[in-house]
Amino acid sequence: MITKKTITILIPILLLGIRIDAQVPTNKYEKKIDSLILTGFESKNEPGGVFMVTRKGKSLYHKAFGKANLELDVNMTPKNVFQIGSMTKQFTAIAILMLEQQGKLNVNDPISKYIADYPNGAKITIHHLLTHTSGIKDFTKMKALSTIAQKEMKPEMMVDFFKNEPVDFAPGEKFEYNNSGYVLLGYIIEIVSGQTYEDFIKKNIFEKVGMLHSYYATDRQLIPKRAYGYHQKEHGFVNKTVISFSVPFSSGSLMSTVDDMLKWQQALNQNTLLNPAETKKVFQKYKLNNGEEFTYGYGWHLKDINGTPDREHGGSIFGFKSMGVYIPSEDIYVIGFSNCDCHSPTEITRNIAKITLQSIKK
Repeated sequence: MITKKTITILIPILLLGIRIDAQVPTNKYEKKIDSLILTGFESKNEPGGVFMVTRKGKSLYHKAFGKANLELDVNMTPKNVFQIGSMTKQFTAIAILMLEQQGKLNVNDPISKYIADYPNGAKITIHHLLTHTSGIKDFTKMKALSTIAQKEMKPEMMVDFFKNEPVDFAPGEKFEYNNSGYVLLGYIIEIVSGQTYEDFIKKNIFEKVGMLHSYYATDRQLIPKRAYGYHQKEHGFVNKTVISFSVPFSSGSLMSTVDDMLKWQQALNQNTLLNPAETKKVFQKYKLNNGEEFTYGYGWHLKDINGTPDREHGGSIFGFKSMGVYIPSEDIYVIGFSNCDCHSPTEITRNIAKITLQSIKK
């Protein structure tokens, strides 16, 4: 029975509900995001992608486009698993800081402390590797890469592959994006923890955060809801080039879903894996030897959208592209995955973040 007292209690709750609903995106917002994504993912019969927008952990937009598998004519769903390429670097950086938090290493340690015979290792620190300021040759730019691309490489074999190459510059002299540095970080994680990189990430991050649909990449293991990767050639689409995931290793070999990546973002916000002091190191800008500041922390680019600071990173690996943008001040997370390296989610994801920010600030 609804009494006068019940109605008195309900009215402010209903009014509160109206205020909450006012924050939910309108059809106009959804259509704007749809049309933006369709500029790059317009065909329902091509490889596609998944895009998600959340604010304060609540979903504002969550849609799939195109096909997850062309041969079997399977539509993409928001639950599909993608290779995330260089977004892997976020996990590698956090793993290093987890080990620092445990007192097992220090980011200012020279890498010679862990890899005694590394050339110039006494002058290259873990910090240099994390911030892409080491000057080490990026193995992805080496002509000999094709000779190992399909070989099963142990981490020390990968390090041996590039360690004797001439350096590009002295440590700390400039910022230049570098995959070799993050391979070295993965190797250091194995040396210090006594676990394989795969096991360390699985047990200390994926399982702890509840990322049940995230994996170290494999083409052999059966991955439920896997999206297949493609390239586009003049005559049409082809299956992605097969590589050994032991080559990109800790610089680019993880797989995930957009929902799991939200769990990851929330774990970072809630200091689930790192204490606030360690987390601060991840998201601060650093300086080169000459005092010049650059816009990269540990595993994230630190940029802005129309003057509002953000944290972002993309990924590209055969058959897949990824992009994530986080705006701390509004707790907005935008992520886009693509299962063809012909369709880039990078600018689309940044533009979605821009539109979302504008719609909230109106």
